[in-house]
Amino acid sequence: MKGVRRVIVSRSLEEARRIVAAWRERGLLVGFVPTMGYLHEGHLALLRMARRECDRVAASIFVNPLQFGPGEDYLRYPRDEERDLGLAREAGVDLVFLPPAEEMYPPGFSTYIEVEGLSAPLCGRFRPGHFRGVATVVAKLFLLFLPQRAYFGEKDAQQLLIVRRLVRDLGLPVEVVGHPTVREPDGLALSSRNSYLSPREREAALCLWRALQAGRKLLEQGERRVSEIAQAMEKVIRAEPLARLEYAECVTLPGLEVPERAEGRILLAVAARVGPARLIDNLPLEVTPEGVATASV
Repeated sequence: MKGVRRVIVSRSLEEARRIVAAWRERGLLVGFVPTMGYLHEGHLALLRMARRECDRVAASIFVNPLQFGPGEDYLRYPRDEERDLGLAREAGVDLVFLPPAEEMYPPGFSTYIEVEGLSAPLCGRFRPGHFRGVATVVAKLFLLFLPQRAYFGEKDAQQLLIVRRLVRDLGLPVEVVGHPTVREPDGLALSSRNSYLSPREREAALCLWRALQAGRKLLEQGERRVSEIAQAMEKVIRAEPLARLEYAECVTLPGLEVPERAEGRILLAVAARVGPARLIDNLPLEVTPEGVATASV
């Protein structure tokens, strides 16, 4: 039917590699968006950005078992293949890669990538092995597609920084492009895990955004002691009965180190469990003698 974009769906590494190689042989600019599916407006913003900037857009939908630890939500992570394919088509995707786990990790798979340093703080303290799984699957997908550009959301700021370091350290010819966090009108960062929340838990989850705003307000008032900023954010989350705080920190960008004073590019970062969902959020800022401004990761 006229006006309906045809989306190629591939579940095979070799088939997907051939398709993208043919695009590159024609001199086409390939954009790539890796996802775990259950697409929301945050994913769609990445796909649309890639569509605007590239000749061809490939996306992967793969719930990566390597980045889930024991007792985490791998088996119940939301999945809806038919819905995702429809949304990908509407966003202008040319190829969706939907591999089974055994296609990505055949029997005897034993090669992993770990980005040291950046993987240790924040979520790394609470999800050991998570970023090794992220780095391994991203490196494998980059080598499969060899895209000129790859798109990631800033909501997963630590992941974005790790991917950039991976690309730099391994000399991969990929430009890693970040997109600002996409939020609901009330400030809640979009996440596939938001689907776990009851209405009351959804309301409680707003404590993460309120905590970030409290941290920013202190900075705007002239506070530069990182310990005071972190305590203010922590207080907001602890005040919500349904939230279980994991961390509330003010760290440097891009190193994710904890300074004594908030100066230059910083990241306010929070994580908490609300009901069955583990939620994260962050706010990148530029702190100068002139004031505080929103920044990018």
